[in-house]
Amino acid sequence: MTLSTQFLTMLSMIGMGSMFGVMLDTYQRFLNRPNRKSWIVFFNDLLFWTVQALLIFYILFLVNNGELRFYIFIALLCGFAAYQSLFKGFYLELLETLINTAISIYRFLRRTFLLLVYKPIIGLIGLVISIIVLIGKAIFTLVKFVYKVLLVLLKGIIIPLEKIVLILWKLLPKGIKKNVEKLYNKTAGNFLVIKNYMIQWLDKWKKKKE
Repeated sequence: MTLSTQFLTMLSMIGMGSMFGVMLDTYQRFLNRPNRKSWIVFFNDLLFWTVQALLIFYILFLVNNGELRFYIFIALLCGFAAYQSLFKGFYLELLETLINTAISIYRFLRRTFLLLVYKPIIGLIGLVISIIVLIGKAIFTLVKFVYKVLLVLLKGIIIPLEKIVLILWKLLPKGIKKNVEKLYNKTAGNFLVIKNYMIQWLDKWKKKKE
């Protein structure tokens, strides 16, 4: 391994040590460890450390083809210590600012959506339903009114008409009355025969079906 490669490896591992500190603080901030179940914390920790190890090895592979040296671990430790002493406070403040900004933007967009989209649509749907119900009630009331009016008119027409028919029936000669009665009885008899025939046919059809 040449001197330039060793120097580049040292710088890369110092940078990765600092980056590990950043990722660790970010992970701790979002994990909310006290409020998580132990098995969830275990699997998250396992996944985090696996990803960090693979990432460091990938950078090491790019720099010196993955050759491990003792000074690499020293460089990682130095980078992590440099982050802890120099940049941790600043980064945590920046992280909180970014989180609060993202939350504020989300709340603003949510309120804007509710105010400009959701509530108008719900109000419009409610208005349409109210109009439909109101029209339905109006139509039902109108139908009831028309029915009552027609009923009154029919009663006013049928009762006098019945009286007129009775008067005319009394005024008719007896011969005409007898002919009308015969015609009525004959028609009623024909209807009765047809009814009996239909009943007999239905009974036979049911018996065949059984």
